[in-house]
Order: sequence, then C-alpha cells, then structure tokens
Amino acid sequence: MPPRRSLLLACAALLAGCAVGPRYERPEAPMASAFKEAPAADGWVPAQPGDALDRGDWWTRFGDPELDALAARVQVSNQNIAAAVANYAQAQALVREQQAALSPTLSLEGSARRSGPVRGGGSTGSSRAYGATVAADWAPDLWGRLARSVDSAQASAQATAADLASARLSAIGALAANYLALREADAETVLLDETIAGYERALTITRNRYDAGIAAQTDVLQAQTQLLTAQAERVALRRSRATYEHAIAVLVGVVPAQFAIQPAGWRPVVPAVPTGVPSLLLQRRPDIAAAERSVAIANAQIGIARAAYYPSIGLSASIGGNASRVGDLFSASSLLWALGVSVAQTVFDAGARDAGMDAAMAGHTASVARYRQTVLSAFQDVEDQLSATAALAEQEGLRRDASQAADRTEQQLLNRYRAGQVSYSEVVNAQASALSARRNLAQLQLARQTAAVSLIQALGGGWEADWLR
Repeated sequence: MPPRRSLLLACAALLAGCAVGPRYERPEAPMASAFKEAPAADGWVPAQPGDALDRGDWWTRFGDPELDALAARVQVSNQNIAAAVANYAQAQALVREQQAALSPTLSLEGSARRSGPVRGGGSTGSSRAYGATVAADWAPDLWGRLARSVDSAQASAQATAADLASARLSAIGALAANYLALREADAETVLLDETIAGYERALTITRNRYDAGIAAQTDVLQAQTQLLTAQAERVALRRSRATYEHAIAVLVGVVPAQFAIQPAGWRPVVPAVPTGVPSLLLQRRPDIAAAERSVAIANAQIGIARAAYYPSIGLSASIGGNASRVGDLFSASSLLWALGVSVAQTVFDAGARDAGMDAAMAGHTASVARYRQTVLSAFQDVEDQLSATAALAEQEGLRRDASQAADRTEQQLLNRYRAGQVSYSEVVNAQASALSARRNLAQLQLARQTAAVSLIQALGGGWEADWLR
C-alpha cells in the first residue's frame, strides 16, 4: 500500500478514538443521612450492610402461599410486564444496531449480461459479459458521534430495564394490595355472619318478649332493622370481594369469568421492613434509575450535537472485474481496484448546528432537574409511608381495646335487656357500636398490611441496579 494511504488510514484510526462532548458524571441529588419518620424502636432500625431488604421475593414476607403462587403467575402472564420485557428486548436490539455502525460495511455486487442482434439484424452472434465487485465502506468515528450514539442507546436500554423493574414492582404491588383486601373481605364476611347470627338470636328474644307482652312492638322492629342492615352490608362486602377477585384475574392475565379464589382465612401479618439509609434509594428505586439514565442519554446527545461541527471522513475500497467468461472474472488481467477518501464539512447552515447544540444542552438541564425531582419525590414517598406505618401501628392497639370494650358493652346491655332493666334502643346502639368497632379493627389491620406493601414499593422492592455503582 502506498505510504500516503497508509498514513491516512493510521491517522483515521487514531482520530477515531477521540470523542467530543462532556464526560458523563451522575448529577448530585438532595440527600439526607436518615429518614425523618423512621423510629428507632419496634424493629424499625437502619438496615446494616448485608441485611437490607430482600432482593426479589418481598411478598413472601406476608407468609401466604397462595399470594406467592399468584405473584409467580403475574411475572409470567401480566401483559404490562410482557410489554416491558418486549420494550427491553427492543432497546437491546437498538444498542446492537448502533454498535454495528462503528464497523465497516462490505458489499458484493454481481452482474451477468447477454447481448446480440435482433433477429435478422446482423451477422454477429450473441455475446456474454460478467461482472463482480467487492466493496468496503467505512466512516471512521473521528469525533465520537457514533460512540455517543452507542452510549445513548445503552443508557436507553438500561432505562428500559429499570422500567421493566418498575412494571414488575407495580404489578406485584397491585396484586398484593388486592389479594390482602380480598382476604380482609373474607374475614369481614365471617365477622358479619357471626354478627348476623347474633342479631337473629336477639330478634328471637324480642319476639318472645313481645308475644309475652313484656316488650313493645318497636323492639321487634328495631331488631329486624338491625338484622336486615347487617345482611345488606354482607351483600355489599361480597360485591367488593368480587371486584378484588376480578382485578387479580386481570393482573395474572386471565379472563375474570375463568378465575376464582376460594374463601379462606386471613393472616393479618405485617412484616418488618428495614429501611436502610436514604442513599440506598439511588440503587433500589427503578424510577430513580430510569431518571438517572435519562440524564446519561441527554449527556450523549450533547456529544452528538457537538460532533456536527467537525468534518466527516469516509473511506472506501473496491476490487472487481469484468470478463466474457465467469472463470476469467478473478484473473489478474481482468481485476481492477480502487481506493477512495471523501471529506465533507458543512460551511453554512443558518445556525442549525448552534440550535441543535442549544437544544441538547437545554435537554440535559431538564433531565437533571427531572432526576432531582424524582429523588425528592421518592424521599417524600418513603417518609409518607413510614409515617403512615407508625401511626397505623399505634392505632391498632387503640382499635383493639375499643373493640373489646364495645363487645363487653353489647353483652352487658343485652343481659340487662333480658332482665328488663334497659330499653332495646340501648341494645341496638351497643350492637351497632360493637360491629363498627370489629370492622374498623379488621380494616385497620388491612391498612397496616397495605402500608407495608406501599413502603416496600417506596423503597424499591429490593431491586438494585449493579450497573449504577
């Protein structure tokens, strides 16, 4: 190869390692040393390295095998997760496409032609001509435009991976919330069944007393009203349970008509969730990871915009030949070679490159702001859930005491009514208060479980992105 061409190729190879544009650094974000609402008691202590939130199957902390089985189905059959998986596969393919642009392209062209006179139009016979050419083209990435495009595509793929983690976290979180609500509805149904049985006994007592001329007819009517009201509430509870069941069916990718969950007991387990330190959110929260990757994408776009100011160089080479016979195509006498260099530089674009650069810089500034806002919102989310968890835990003890007191009041007033010491309206009020206290306790226990699910989601569900470290 002539010395000039060798020197040109060597220079191109060296320049290809140069890349314009700022080096990416993760932007600073507001941070705190500890969560404000995390009490240092009752198991709520900062997690030590190695004992942080479980990586993955956080829902098993509720100790319900059926919930575990449904969570496995969600990860396989949920359509939102399936779409996120497909988006991730597409992003990975785009990375490979951008990486391929860094390599030379080879092309092969072949031709065959036969010619001759029109019938009766000449004395010569027909002739054949064959041609073949192998060509190579390469545009060396002198200023890093293609490399920045690869960086952008890789960051986009990583953001899509975080979106996939968010889709899984959201779907399983919704499953857990709906499943726990369904089981609480089962527990409330049992409670109402027991209460209705008690109301039926009370109605029998009032009817006997009315038939004996001891009680007024209003006592019977009040007892009937109390019973019918409780029966109507049981119907409404069944409707709510059906709604939860339908939601779970959709989450596991099944038509609601072909899905059913049999009534079962409810375990109001509230798992202890180690919170760790706020900085762990940068690794645990998929939405923060996606926002940070968006900053990396915007940073790469600055490099792409800046590369537009520099000339582009293209290298080409080809070898081929033409012959009347296929066997002669690659003989030395028929081969021709060619080497070429092209240089292109925009000399006037009416400020288009400047505008592109300004747009890239502004996009980077906006992505940094969105990243910081995502971090702030994440901290708020965790603090809200920590506050709710602590308040609900304190409320449960008070609700339990109130329910026990209401039960005792109901029983004492019913006994006094049998003895003719109080009116039945007092019994009705006591029964309504006792039922309300029991249901409030069950609903509060559900709220504690739901708050635990929300806290786990706020902490990122134990998901951690190693590539962010």
